[in-house]
Amino acid sequence: MKIGEALLKTGLISSGELEIALQEQEKTKERLGDIVIKMGFVSTDKMYPFLASHFNLQYVDLKELYKDIKPEVISTLSEELAHRFTVFPIGRENGTLTLAMFDPLDVVAVDTVKIRTGLKIKRVVASEKDIIDAIGHSYFQLPQMKEHIDDFIELESQERSEDDFEKLRIEASDPPVVKYVDSLIVQAVNSDASDIHLLPKDKQAELRLRVDGILYSMDPPPKAMLPAITTRIKILANLDIAERRLPQDGRFKIKIRNIEIDVRTSCFPTIYGESMVMRLLDTSSPLVGLGKLGFAPENLERYRSLIHRSYGLILVTGPTGSGKTSTLYSSLAEIKSAEKNIVTLEDPVEYRLPCIQQSQVNSAIGFDFARGLRSMLRQDPDVIMVGEIRDKETAEIAIHSALTGHLVFATLHTNDSAGAAIRLTNMGIEPFLITSSMLGVLAQRLVRCLCPYCKKEEPLSKKAIEKLSLGKDVTTFFKSVGCPKCTNRGFKGRTAIFELLIPDDTIKNLILSRASSDEVRRHAQTAGMKTMLESGVEKLKAGITTPEEILRATQEAEGF
Repeated sequence: MKIGEALLKTGLISSGELEIALQEQEKTKERLGDIVIKMGFVSTDKMYPFLASHFNLQYVDLKELYKDIKPEVISTLSEELAHRFTVFPIGRENGTLTLAMFDPLDVVAVDTVKIRTGLKIKRVVASEKDIIDAIGHSYFQLPQMKEHIDDFIELESQERSEDDFEKLRIEASDPPVVKYVDSLIVQAVNSDASDIHLLPKDKQAELRLRVDGILYSMDPPPKAMLPAITTRIKILANLDIAERRLPQDGRFKIKIRNIEIDVRTSCFPTIYGESMVMRLLDTSSPLVGLGKLGFAPENLERYRSLIHRSYGLILVTGPTGSGKTSTLYSSLAEIKSAEKNIVTLEDPVEYRLPCIQQSQVNSAIGFDFARGLRSMLRQDPDVIMVGEIRDKETAEIAIHSALTGHLVFATLHTNDSAGAAIRLTNMGIEPFLITSSMLGVLAQRLVRCLCPYCKKEEPLSKKAIEKLSLGKDVTTFFKSVGCPKCTNRGFKGRTAIFELLIPDDTIKNLILSRASSDEVRRHAQTAGMKTMLESGVEKLKAGITTPEEILRATQEAEGF
């Protein structure tokens, strides 16, 4: 029986969906299984067990299994072959290698592994993502780097001068250093880290990864190895290895499992040596739709009505790292069309968006937000996105653009939505210009999501009930525990909490009279605005996050 017929017979897809998938296959020549997954007709959780059953093979869940596989089994297959064919060895016995595959019909993969290993091959089925994760964790683990670190320490037997840059450049190219830097980045990517911090201290180095907004300490390399590691990263980022007194910024790209990672590097001189921070951006990851960012249904509907307007100013506010750029990108992705000319000015461009013109400011040559925005208006845009309003000139041009028929998106650093108008007036913008142009202000923060596999229900304390203004109907919450699936952190991923202020006549009059942000906020709440705290409490009730997370994210905005 063909795959399509079998999918239809088992009820995984309808006849209409099968017909659509077959039409798509005619155009793209892709495998039918890949097409039905891509189109969302069948989830990967159902597809791979189905494939295993269809071909009379065993299905394995690698998420738990791969951590218990012995190193000698993994070393049977080279990392290069595992990546090339997306296969993973899970067992070896009596001359037979059990091979996890997401495509059990890949004869080339089976034959190649058989020839390279000299073993018979037993096929089992696993999901593509689980295989990729298993390869990443098993072939690139920093604890396995000890032998390479020992090798480097042996190379350090001769004393060298700190100013011997040529020797340092050579050491930075030594296999142990290259392997360590590669493995460090790969482990950070596998851990879903956004930043790597490599810091010199008095007698040792310090290594930390930022995961879901929180820094976690890791086993650091020996301090003697740090200059060579820093030099290796500088070479990759095309920085001056001889300059240690001034801060430097650079970037490079690395490809991991066909995923392109943009690595932005920052060197900063300290009293113990250079501190190195690397920010990791997966530029190939698909944008999250607005519906998956964390909006409450009523706020999502109101925000969507704003972004589909023809002109006006929409501000997204919050501190650095609160997800403002992701919200803006998701907004632009939702409204983009062939009929609209959308132009962005960013610092820096974080993700490439199709059908959108993107530009990046460059202060070194005088191309700042104000200058770029003036030039952008000559590109006949319908929609403009400004990375950040930092000064009066940029604010004036953005507001003028909104008043002359353009839809303008911009970010602003304020604690809450009510503070946006006050921030603009403090920059020197006349209140009547603000009230005439501003469609709405979206303030946001990010909170960590509890791991769904290990979260545990517990009664709420009186203190938490008071601080969160909870009613009598909420008496319990879920707390973090920690398990292998969340690397014992208790949290996995983040979601946003929002407050959306849409100015009515009273709020406009308050802005015109230069009222305080507290007055604007009080009226907005009276008129029905849901605050970030209230948005967080909804997520607490749904078992998504914890009281501590909500208070951590909102204490500045809520004045705790």
